[in-house]
Amino acid sequence: MKSTFSIIIICIFATSCAKKNPLEEVLYSDTPRIKNVMQNIEKHEVQILYSQIDKDENGKVTFTDYEFNVSDSTYFYPASTVKFPIAIIALEKIKELQERGIHLNRKTNFILQRDTLHTNIEKEIIDIFAVSDNQAYNRLFEFLGQDYINEKLSSKNITGRISHRLSAFHSQNLKTQSIVFKNHIQDSIPVYEQATIENRPLSKLSLDKVLKGTGYIYNDTLLRKPKDFSEKNYLPLRSLHEIMKRIQFPASFSKNERFNITKDDQDFIINTMQILPSDAGYKTKTYYDGYVKFFMFGDTKKAIPEHIKIYNKVGNAYGYLVDCAYIKDTKNDIEFILSATIHVNENRIYNDDTYEYDTIGIPFLAELGRKIYTLEKHRKK
Repeated sequence: MKSTFSIIIICIFATSCAKKNPLEEVLYSDTPRIKNVMQNIEKHEVQILYSQIDKDENGKVTFTDYEFNVSDSTYFYPASTVKFPIAIIALEKIKELQERGIHLNRKTNFILQRDTLHTNIEKEIIDIFAVSDNQAYNRLFEFLGQDYINEKLSSKNITGRISHRLSAFHSQNLKTQSIVFKNHIQDSIPVYEQATIENRPLSKLSLDKVLKGTGYIYNDTLLRKPKDFSEKNYLPLRSLHEIMKRIQFPASFSKNERFNITKDDQDFIINTMQILPSDAGYKTKTYYDGYVKFFMFGDTKKAIPEHIKIYNKVGNAYGYLVDCAYIKDTKNDIEFILSATIHVNENRIYNDDTYEYDTIGIPFLAELGRKIYTLEKHRKK
């Protein structure tokens, strides 16, 4: 006969199992690619957010959110995912300039003070999502300036702090470059000229785990001390997830929380988020379909089926891999939002280009995406 204590333990275990959310069921599977990571969560700094999407007969959206180990106060390096809000905010600024009577749009040519390339906002946004181009992000950063970016995020109740350019020698220069916009490159009279912007100095981040590792390479020398991330960009996973919700389902948010862009610009950025590198003119041998689609397809060079659309932004740097995606299968009536980050830096040294992206990180994210997709395929709605 079982003791009362044993019965209580069994009841507690049964209750805890009943309350286990579907994300936890996926994470505690026996799949090696997931199990190997989950056996050391602290080392891999895994954070995951998953939103189920349901719609009523009138099309009103309801989100059911699940999370694992998510914390806004625990720092991870967001890498290129910061390009996601910057692309949208650049379109917001274009709209504001239009409302001031300035006749420019996302296709208007511009050139930076120290650049040799004439380009436009539309092309830079396409390069950001197609291949995660750093220079494209930096040009938009010069157009906006960090003060404007951070004010826009704050006004929408989105936690974050964008402080620097990417892969640039002047990455944290508080002054932006001046910009000239012209309808045609050969025009002598510009449509709009933006002078240098002087931004305010930003305070260091006061977050958990901003000091990381046991050393880092600086000027070809190994410094045996933790790397300090307190002056780096900060965009927590919950913020990325919320940005995705706002751009895909703006009607679910108040006017103040939405991005103030035109319907045409919203359609453009949504369509651009799901394009593949080949759609933007890049060679598939180097830039295969899953090149910047970590969930489901990051670990394969096979073509993504046409009925599966992945609207996302990835990032990878300093051993951090991040993906934030709205995934839609038009054939099987599946749609969900998934965001995750994982850290892979076995030797705990930064800037040595020795990270386990291909052996641990991307396989984990790809498998996670497939398992959530399978869960959605069998979910009753």
